[in-house]
Formats: sequence, structure tokens, C-alpha cells
Amino acid sequence: MDARGLQAQAEELMAQFQKLRDGAGELQERLEKVTAKAVSEDRYVTATVGPRGQLISLELDPRIYRNPNSGALAASITSTIQRATAEAADKVAELCKPFMPEQEVRAHLNQDLDGMFHRLDSQLPGGDLR
Repeated sequence: MDARGLQAQAEELMAQFQKLRDGAGELQERLEKVTAKAVSEDRYVTATVGPRGQLISLELDPRIYRNPNSGALAASITSTIQRATAEAADKVAELCKPFMPEQEVRAHLNQDLDGMFHRLDSQLPGGDLR
């Protein structure tokens, strides 16, 4: 990459940083308010999660006691929370789109550090430095 290309890349990164910095306060407030709710297929389990997928509330319909099956209930709770968490991640990624590339947000949400470092390294002159 020539000096002009490096300069253009540096300017683009600085512009992205400045945009993120200028909107960080508002973005943080909006991210803190993200919630997602999912309902199980049988409608007996309702899970609400926050922006990091943390469980905020879990509602169990009393009808679950008519046919007690702890394994099925546990599986239903788990899959319902997972669906709510995926929806929360989608909402977070959408809010962050104006500030950073979606794939970076997804990598962060999925705790994909190798992927994040690989993408960052590939943007440096000379490519992957690891």
C-alpha cells in the first residue's frame, strides 16, 4: 500500500473513531435500554433478556405443572432464552451500525476475539501480524 493509501485509511479510521466518540453517550443510553422477549413454542415459557443477553425475567405458565417433565421444561427454557438473546444481539448490532462495522459488533457479541484480531491485523500494512 502506498503512502496515499495509508493516509486515506488513517483518515477513514479517524473519521470512524470521531463518529463513535461523538455519538457514544447517546448510543450507550440506547444500548442500555435494549430488551428482547421470546415465548416458547408451547407458550408456557416467556423470557426477557437485556442487551448482553442477561436474563431479566422468566415467566412460567402454571399449565406446565399439568404434565411435569423437568427435562422438557429445561430445554424449553434454554431455547427460549437463546432466542431472546439472539434477538437482543440483533438489536444491539442494528444500533451500532452507524458507528462501526456490523461484523465487528457481531464478533464482539460472540466473543470472537480471534476473528476480531484477524480483521484488525488484516487492515494493517503487511496483513496478519500474528
